[in-house]
Amino acid sequence: MKNIFAYLILGSLAISCNQSKLIPITPDVITERTLNDTDDPAIWVNPQNASKSIVFGTDKETNGAIYAFDLEGKIIEEKTIRNIQRPNNVDVEYGFQLNDSVTVDVIAFTEREKQQIRLFSVPDMKPLDGGGFPVFEDEKVFEQKLPMGISLYKSPVDSSMYAIVGRKTGPRDNYLYQYKVMADSTGVKTDLVRKFGKFSGQKEIEAIAVDDEKGLVYYSDEGVCIRKYYAEPNMGNEELSCFGAEHFLQDIEGIAIATYSDGEGYIIVSDQQQGQFNIFSRKDNTFIKAVNLTTLETDGCEVVTVPLNDTFPNGLFAAMNDEKNFYFYDLGKLMD
Repeated sequence: MKNIFAYLILGSLAISCNQSKLIPITPDVITERTLNDTDDPAIWVNPQNASKSIVFGTDKETNGAIYAFDLEGKIIEEKTIRNIQRPNNVDVEYGFQLNDSVTVDVIAFTEREKQQIRLFSVPDMKPLDGGGFPVFEDEKVFEQKLPMGISLYKSPVDSSMYAIVGRKTGPRDNYLYQYKVMADSTGVKTDLVRKFGKFSGQKEIEAIAVDDEKGLVYYSDEGVCIRKYYAEPNMGNEELSCFGAEHFLQDIEGIAIATYSDGEGYIIVSDQQQGQFNIFSRKDNTFIKAVNLTTLETDGCEVVTVPLNDTFPNGLFAAMNDEKNFYFYDLGKLMD
C-alpha cells in the first residue's frame, strides 16, 4: 500500500513540475464563480453594440446551467439557463433561418444526462427545440449515447446549419454524428446526415471546433492528436490530418479558431496538464508557439477576433479555469 501512495505522490509531483515554464500572462477579467464545475465557453458578439456581447459558459452537473456573463465577468441572471442536466459543451451560430422572414442567432449545447442537444435563440434566450433533440438514438450501448462535445457549422455553400456532436465514448470509426438543423411551419427539427471521424479508443473526444469559412472541423482525440475533416457533408469522410501530438504533455483539450477576413488566423488548443495553450497556423496547421495563461486544467476555450470594448480591443479569448470560473483575455496578449 505504501508503494501505491508513493507512486501517486510522485505522479502528482511530476505533473506539477511539468506546469508551464513560460512567462505567465494574466487575465484581463476573471468571471464570477458558478455553482458546480465549469467546462466550455462560447462568445456571442452583439451586432448592435459589441460592448454588450455575452460569454456563455457551461456548468456541468445534474443541477447544471448555461451561465451568461457580461464582458466584466458578471453573471447576467436573466440570460442564464438553469436546471439543465449536466450540460457539457456550448457553441454559437449566427443567422439561423426560422422562417421566410426571420433569422435568429442561436446557442446549442449538449445535455448529457438526457442524451440530447438543446437549441436557444440569442439574446432573448427562448428555447427552439421543444425540450431537446435526441442524439445517438441508434446506439445500443448506453455509454455511447451520452453527448459531450458540440460545434455548430453554417455552410458557406447554401447557409444550412448543422450540429456536429461527440460523446463520452464510442466506436473507432463514425464517432461523430452530424445533424442538419432545420425550421418549417411545425417548428425546428434535426436530421442525421452523416457519421464520421476516427477515434483512437485511448481516452475520449470532447472538444470540437468548426471553421465555417474554410468548411473544416477539428476535434481533440485527447491522448493522440488533433483530427481534421471536411465539415461539408458531401465532401466526404476522409481524414485530412492528425497533427500536434508532440506539443502536448497529456490531454489535448479545448479548441478555439481565430479567423480573419484575409484567411489568416490561428487554432488555439489547451494543453491541459501542461498548464498552457498551443497555437497553430490556421492555414497549414504548423505549430507557432505556446503561451501560459495561468489557467488550471483548462477544458474548453473560445475566441473572437473583432474589437469588443476598451478591455478587448483586439478580440476576446475565453478559457475555462478549474476554480468554477472563466478567464477573459484581450486576444492581442496571446499573439505578442
